Amino acid sequence: MAAKIKPNDANMQSVLVALDRFGVDAGLDRLHRLVHYLAQLMHESGAFRYDQEIWGPTAAQQRYDTRTDLGNTPERDGDGYKYRGRAGIQITGKSNYRQFRDWCREQGYNPPDFVANPDAVNSDPWEGLAPIWYWSTRKLNTWADQNDIETITKKINGGKNGLADRIDYYGRIGLVVCGYGVTESEVKRFQLERGLADVDGDVGPKTRAALHARLVELSGAASETVRAAPVVVETVVEKPVAVEVEKPVVPAAVEKEVRQKTNWLSGLLGTLFGGGGAAAWLAGMNWQSLLLVAGIAVVVLAVVLVGGEWIVRRIKSIRREIEA
Repeated sequence: MAAKIKPNDANMQSVLVALDRFGVDAGLDRLHRLVHYLAQLMHESGAFRYDQEIWGPTAAQQRYDTRTDLGNTPERDGDGYKYRGRAGIQITGKSNYRQFRDWCREQGYNPPDFVANPDAVNSDPWEGLAPIWYWSTRKLNTWADQNDIETITKKINGGKNGLADRIDYYGRIGLVVCGYGVTESEVKRFQLERGLADVDGDVGPKTRAALHARLVELSGAASETVRAAPVVVETVVEKPVAVEVEKPVVPAAVEKEVRQKTNWLSGLLGTLFGGGGAAAWLAGMNWQSLLLVAGIAVVVLAVVLVGGEWIVRRIKSIRREIEA
């Protein structure tokens, strides 16, 4: 499996709910984009364990209160804590909460007022939609199409903090989606089957380029440019770590919709990040979904057969929680 540690089930479900409802509109129905997206979220949220910033406060967090560049007031009035990082991508500062609210309104999603009630960001479907908003408004699909994980990291992080971990997640998730494992022998098998000169079991730039090319093929998007992102040395300072908190009550209508539906994406991510409920998931699938998974134990062969554009269109809200 692609996860290195056990993900938080509820936070994972929030990501699935949002991908179900908004993924196609965000262009995340292409596997090569989805793998980049999930790799960044896995790092930012600590494998979906955290949906809110741990508050010390640290010295950096104390400065949030007067960070006018984040939209907070210049006075020490508690804005830093009120608008601390939330959701899987850790949106921070009053300005970002306002932008997210206004964007949701423009899309016709009828959101709560996140400026007045920032905790509402951590309710469904908003918790999973916040990363999609950030990804879309920063036009990160452009860089995912070019396989430029370094630029994606800088646009999300503001620097290159955690780049090695993001690259590692990209390789792990990409391999699993392509039908391989994450062990050194499985990396070598992928390298051998893709005709790489260096069969060394290391997911370096050339292997990531080959993964990207394969994912592009599976996405039915062969016109995208393939470019390997360089590996660079990380800086020492990391972003504040997030903390898992009790989630607000999910709106009844959304909760009912999630309970009533299931889809292939839950199985794909279940395999990526756990897979403990795979048998139950397969048992409840219709024949179309079974066809989707049959050839590659998760998704790959079915994607080849029916095309990348069909992928996220088949996404339904899920109720299966994913266990590592």
